[in-house]
Amino acid sequence: MNEGTRTINAVETAFDIVEHLKEVDGAGVTELATELDLAKSTVHNHLATLYSKGYVVRDGDTYRVALRFLDLGNYAREEDPLYQVGQEKVDELAAETGEKVWILAEEHGRAVHLYDASGKRSVRTYARTGQLNYLHQLAAGKAILAYLPDERVMEIIDRYGLPARTDDTITDPDELRADLERIRERGFAQNREESIPGLHAVGVPITDEDGVAIGSLSLSAPAKRLRGERFDEKIPNLLLGVANEIEINMAYI
Repeated sequence: MNEGTRTINAVETAFDIVEHLKEVDGAGVTELATELDLAKSTVHNHLATLYSKGYVVRDGDTYRVALRFLDLGNYAREEDPLYQVGQEKVDELAAETGEKVWILAEEHGRAVHLYDASGKRSVRTYARTGQLNYLHQLAAGKAILAYLPDERVMEIIDRYGLPARTDDTITDPDELRADLERIRERGFAQNREESIPGLHAVGVPITDEDGVAIGSLSLSAPAKRLRGERFDEKIPNLLLGVANEIEINMAYI
């Protein structure tokens, strides 16, 4: 859908309500009306419709997102070829390295966490399956950006900007472009505490037959453990080999 396509206000309002319910972990009509600058009657009517379709639940005066969305989310993930092919490989990598491993997709200019596995030494992070993140904040995301057409990268930057997550996040477009060039030269991306203080990560692209990124594979670990040769060679080479296997297998789906 291009930027000039007309949208339906009622549908936008319904999704604004659902997304706000998710952000605040439930809310009532008055709070929703105030936060979204809507009439109470409008909010009430939308909630009544969402409730009748099973997409929200009610606890007294508080509405929350219903588990009906879980069915949709699982369906979307299970239909994704990256998930179908990559799940087993992620499990194997986590077991082999002992670290946290993710496979991500790019959708609407954001990184979508499809699946993860935790090795015996892995640390818990904020990320969860289905979560959206800005591409430039992640090793996996930068690996994707490096293998997208230049005009697409500029579209993403224009739409979302380059917000910081930590003091080390790249927020300057020229600095990001230079980093993306280095990633293309080496074939992999590195994250040095750019999304979580104390955490390093390596990301490699997963590309289609034209060499355009459709997703990425990532491993993260404490900075003190992921450094030196392990950070610069061993883990990148391991991920690149697995990413290539995923690309080959996806060609036969």
